[in-house]
Amino acid sequence: MPLVGSGELVADAHASGRGVAAFNVITLEHAEAIAAGAEAAGLPAILQISENAVRFHGGRLAPVAAAAAAVARASGAPLALHLDHVESPELLRAAPEAGFGSVMFDASKLPYGRNVAATAEAVRFGHAHGMWVEAELGRVGGKPGDGEPEEGRGTLDAHAPGVRTDPAEAAAYVAATGVDALAVAVGSSHAMTERTAVLDHALIGELREAVPVPLVLHGSSGVPDGELRRAVAAGMTKINVGTALNTAFTGAVRAFLAQDARTVDPRRYLLPAREAMAQAVAAFLKVVGG
Repeated sequence: MPLVGSGELVADAHASGRGVAAFNVITLEHAEAIAAGAEAAGLPAILQISENAVRFHGGRLAPVAAAAAAVARASGAPLALHLDHVESPELLRAAPEAGFGSVMFDASKLPYGRNVAATAEAVRFGHAHGMWVEAELGRVGGKPGDGEPEEGRGTLDAHAPGVRTDPAEAAAYVAATGVDALAVAVGSSHAMTERTAVLDHALIGELREAVPVPLVLHGSSGVPDGELRRAVAAGMTKINVGTALNTAFTGAVRAFLAQDARTVDPRRYLLPAREAMAQAVAAFLKVVGG
């Protein structure tokens, strides 16, 4: 079916008090697994490609975007294509031509004033090109601290002082930038391989009351099912998942090769890897949107 806009999926979920999950695409198998998982769950989903994934593909946005979009259009599930964690103005400007209807512009590493200015400019560009724009305020755990080098840099503690999103500041930020959705820091962390995160549900409720746009939870791979359900009930709408798919993918490949070290055809181990990711997708979708 035709691509659906992320903004449409998020608005529908927000209006009905449900969540909609967004999954990171790195390889073709990721995209196929997200489509298969959404079809199995009978629920919509968002395929999102991050700036890091574009860098992995040699800095070329068009091929990976075209592949993900083709998979989405061939699916029977309502699927959207989203460009995630964009810091590069050049990549932002390339998004409309590459077929993206939405983008997450990430200026969260900048001081508040510079974040507002950069995000407001990104919103002006995005809206002029028909794109729904998400941004981030606060510092989601697991992201590198300011001023650290690209390689080997440290990560931020999700519970460190000052990293949580302040509701009053969030309301002012949305008014000043015009963003369509806001990613907030409430205790989750990027790149968690164990589901042990504990969220600040009281803060989620305060943010929902203060902020007039849908809220986004990044780093959801490390959040247990019960915490995710409570987060959606408290006011979270878009739920981002990345590492959980990579964990399922890599675990299936390791298990296959441990049993058959002589295999050289990658299709033999990519098949169970894709299936494992699809199962993970369906499970997350049922938790947040079922």
